[in-house]
Amino acid sequence: MGNGKIIVEAELRPTEDEEKVIKAINNVFTYENMEIMDQGEYKVIRCYSNSYNSLRKFHDLLRKQAILDAARSYFLKRVRGNKLQILLHKQALYQGKVSFISWDEESPLGPIKITIESDNINEVIDWLSPQTVRGKPLWERGVPD
Repeated sequence: MGNGKIIVEAELRPTEDEEKVIKAINNVFTYENMEIMDQGEYKVIRCYSNSYNSLRKFHDLLRKQAILDAARSYFLKRVRGNKLQILLHKQALYQGKVSFISWDEESPLGPIKITIESDNINEVIDWLSPQTVRGKPLWERGVPD
């Protein structure tokens, strides 16, 4: 399966339920390991994977919600070199819904942040969110190498 470096992070505020935040992450990401770091006022939950397959749930939600076009244009705007950073609304994700945000403040309790690092970042974007015509994907690729 494809190799890259994927990190999913979320702040855990004192008012939040740790299990709920972890459930939100689990709704989009299958991680290989997780660490919870204490940052003083809040904790940070950070999950890692080296396989694009860990994003399979995210891939499937984009199709289920029929938001491939929006996802693709969001991803293309947010690529920096070999890195793509995606911010997702935490409360929406807990409900199993993908909602993209442009900056941290849009999610009151902080976003869930997905950082994908890859030498083939465009292939990753093509896999997650192919171009569509009238909402139908023009291609469906396998998980990138």
